Amino acid sequence: EVQLVESGGGLVQAGGSLRLSCAASGFRFDDYVIGWFRQAPGKEREGVSCIISSDGSTVYADSAKGRFTISSDNSSDNAKNTVYLQMNSLKPDDTAVYYCAAVLLNPTLVVTKMEVTDYDYWGQGTQVTVSS
Repeated sequence: EVQLVESGGGLVQAGGSLRLSCAASGFRFDDYVIGWFRQAPGKEREGVSCIISSDGSTVYADSAKGRFTISSDNSSDNAKNTVYLQMNSLKPDDTAVYYCAAVLLNPTLVVTKMEVTDYDYWGQGTQVTVSS
């Protein structure tokens, strides 16, 4: 069974940092792209960053560039892996529910677009609130 479990959200002041974690299990991690998305109240879900597990290539939304860093901790047997999103210099506009998602890497996938509809598996989300 595919499982994606986010943790690490919370309340932080503007300018502060948080590190989100996504514990992934139940699938062959190296075959997937893992993405971080967020959804603020009244807004559509949007891609923040993603990582191609097999080679560590990364993509960032413009809003995340220079402030957020995505990384992964690959286990040797793909049993349980973790993807992190280090978020620095947080702003009130970063307030949202953050979701971890996974999609099988395939030739038709445009990784750089981070389309919500491309991703097949989703976690339950973790709330990030940045106060001004």
